Amino acid sequence: MEKTKSKATKSPLGSSFDDFLREENIYEKSTLAATKQVLAMQISQEMKKQHISKTNMAQRMHTSRSALNRLLDPDCKSVTLQTLDKAARCLGRSLKITLA
Repeated sequence: MEKTKSKATKSPLGSSFDDFLREENIYEKSTLAATKQVLAMQISQEMKKQHISKTNMAQRMHTSRSALNRLLDPDCKSVTLQTLDKAARCLGRSLKITLA
């Protein structure tokens, strides 16, 4: 008796999450939001690693504490590349952005 392949082995069950986001026309928006969240988390983690308070970081960046809070807020979308770069440099790091 010949074995038949199940539907699961013939083709995937559904699409990838990326495909779903594209179908909903929110892929780019979701990707940008996730990138901002990761950058905010990385800056926050580096501040903790170097024992830098928010007040001290704001002073290093020559900005206000509220502006730093916006930078570290994963949901705030109004952060510029210039601000991200300044934060990275104040932590002795660099911001690297590439086209993929």
